[in-house]
Amino acid sequence: MFKILVVEDNTNTSILMKSLLTHAGYDVTLAKNGIEALEVIDQIHIDLIVLDVMMPSMDGYEFTEQLRGCHNHTPILMVTAKQLPEERCRGFIVGTDDYMVKPVNEEEFLLRIKALLRRAQITHSHLLKIGSMTLDYDNLTVYMNQRAQTLPQKEFYLLYKLLSYPNKIFTRIQLMDEIWGMESDSVDTTVNVHINRLRNRFHDCDEFKIVAIRGIGYKAEIKHEML
Repeated sequence: MFKILVVEDNTNTSILMKSLLTHAGYDVTLAKNGIEALEVIDQIHIDLIVLDVMMPSMDGYEFTEQLRGCHNHTPILMVTAKQLPEERCRGFIVGTDDYMVKPVNEEEFLLRIKALLRRAQITHSHLLKIGSMTLDYDNLTVYMNQRAQTLPQKEFYLLYKLLSYPNKIFTRIQLMDEIWGMESDSVDTTVNVHINRLRNRFHDCDEFKIVAIRGIGYKAEIKHEML
């Protein structure tokens, strides 16, 4: 069972979140501020943190900075009433993984938590499983139907990135920046060529397809839930 730490100084909100998460099958621990949260993390393993921003003693920004400063990469979902773009940016700059503005939609809240936990598992194991297909990050290899196919590095990283975030649209600039480090001046050509190579390699694969979003970039659609 995944353990989730809810860091929230409003008692009613924390009780509501605990009830919602417990009903969804998670083991929930509560803390009223960043200091209490750090003490909890020192005592027990936590898989994910739901974090308010405006709290006494130590706010969410400071807590996140301290946690990341200790090389702790536990996924953090900030849930706050602060909604200005600069406040959201500050959250990502200090190291949060996702951000929601109160009042939150309960279904979206649970879906975001599920996605963060899934990505954390993928990062830890370096294995991405989709239906009958497994991507082995360390060996740049795709296993499917009892066959193994080792890909060129950039092709594999591109496929792994898209499939790790199904239905998320990535611009060509984003993909270039993360996978190629902006080393190429020909953004459209570089990304498009690699996408076409992946489509040719996996033209008979029923597990996923790579969809072009005209004028923007690409996304991956999968037919089975990721394991």
